[in-house]
Amino acid sequence: MSAAGKLGLIAGGGDLPAAVAARCDALGRPVFVIRLAGFADEHLARWPGAEFGMAQIGAILKALKAERCTTVCLAGIVNRPDFKTLKPDFKGATLLPGIVAAASKGDDALLRKILSVFEAEGFAVEGADDILGGDTLGAGALGAVSPTEEQLDDLKKALHVAEKSGELDIGQGAVVCDGLVLAVEAQEGTDAMLTRVAGLSADLRGAVDSPRGALGKAPKPIQDLRVDMPVIGPRTVEMAAAAGLAGIGGVAGRLILIDRAAVVETANRLGLFVWGDDR
Repeated sequence: MSAAGKLGLIAGGGDLPAAVAARCDALGRPVFVIRLAGFADEHLARWPGAEFGMAQIGAILKALKAERCTTVCLAGIVNRPDFKTLKPDFKGATLLPGIVAAASKGDDALLRKILSVFEAEGFAVEGADDILGGDTLGAGALGAVSPTEEQLDDLKKALHVAEKSGELDIGQGAVVCDGLVLAVEAQEGTDAMLTRVAGLSADLRGAVDSPRGALGKAPKPIQDLRVDMPVIGPRTVEMAAAAGLAGIGGVAGRLILIDRAAVVETANRLGLFVWGDDR
């Protein structure tokens, strides 16, 4: 259940920030969007907000307080910056050494440090899944297609690989076909990984007319799920189909769905399974 009060949405790239903002509209909840320069999509300007560089921490905090936001949500894709090129404001400059030190320990340490900055300023932190009404993947099949035994084996192995990768703070996803690991997600993100799989030799992967293999997405064991829970949407399904995969899966209750109805429609139309692993 989302907390009450005006939300300050710290928005990166991808579809998730818009989904969170639209959910606030549907709930009649006021939202102020901090669009991170170079990452946030232009269409987020339809909501009240402002654009800042990611190191303008003082300006971001000032804007959130001026707008009387009581909670913040960090949503969307933000690639790790080259810290040497950042142009922090005074507050950012005081915090940057600690942020750089946290970054040296991995992305999850970096995210925890950033969360602590907002919490120290009196903001509560909400997860995107809470704001979206807990719209996460349930156990079993979502839609009309269920995996075969062989496809489910591929999915379970992909989830295992994703979890092991997450233990090393590498990424959240993996693709397995006929028991062979085709790709592990790192900094490039899921879309780029699926594009990479689509470019592999045809004998290694499936095809649109004879799909094989699965994409598995799992949260890192050490991550704060308020910030970086795995996400899929209809575009993920389309790209998985284009890569010749038979389906997509995640850990039940730990994979956010962006536009559940569209995910189901797209998966049914393209003949892909979407499966929640109950573990």
